[in-house]
Amino acid sequence: MAQQIMIIGLGQFGMSLARTLSEKGAEVLAVDSDKELVDEASGFVSEAIAVDATDETELAKLLPGQRDVVICAIGDASREASIICTALLRQMGVPMIIARANDKMHRRILQLVGAHEVINPELEFGKRLATRLLYRHIVADTVLGDDLQLTEICPTPEMVGKNLIELELPKRYGAIVAAIRRDGRVVRPDPAEKLRADDNLLIVSSEGAIAKLSREA
Repeated sequence: MAQQIMIIGLGQFGMSLARTLSEKGAEVLAVDSDKELVDEASGFVSEAIAVDATDETELAKLLPGQRDVVICAIGDASREASIICTALLRQMGVPMIIARANDKMHRRILQLVGAHEVINPELEFGKRLATRLLYRHIVADTVLGDDLQLTEICPTPEMVGKNLIELELPKRYGAIVAAIRRDGRVVRPDPAEKLRADDNLLIVSSEGAIAKLSREA
C-alpha cells in the first residue's frame, strides 16, 4: 500500500518534495492557501487543496491523523503559521510530523509544540555542498544520527588495486565499508577483492573520519 503523505506549504521546497514523492509512488495530498500553487501541484499529486492550514476546523476536515506522515513545509513567509500548524497537527494525533525550520529558535519552538522531526533544507544542503567541495572524492552523504553518516565516495588513488583487508579502514579511520556500487549495482563487499577505479564505496562512519580519509588521500 502506498504511503499516505500530506504536504502543507507549496513553496519551492514543498513543491519539489510533493513532485518527487508522487513520482516515487506515494499518495500525496498537497495543501496551500495559494490557489495558483495548488493548481500547479494538482498536475502531479493525488489531490491538491487550497486551505488555510492554521484554521483548525478546515485542517481537521483533511483528516491529517489518518496520514502516515504530514510535512509542514511552510517557509520564510510565515514562521507563526508553521508553529500554529505544527501544534494543531500534534493535537490531531498525526503519527509523524516533520516541520521545516528557518533558524535555531524556530527549530526549538517547533520541537516544543510537537514536531517529531525538524529540518532546515537550506542549512542541510549547504553543509552537504561544502563537504563535496572540500573533499573531492565524496559523491553523496546522508546523516544517520548523531555524528554518524553514510557516505558514498570514489576510491582514492591509494585504494585502487588494494582490497579492504589491506586498507584497514576500520582501524585507520573508524570507517566501515557497508557496500560497493559497481557496474550500476550495489553489492556486498568482498574483503579480499581488489578495488577498481570505477567502484564507489558506501561507508558508514563519523563525519570526522571521512574528512581524515580525504585529507590523507
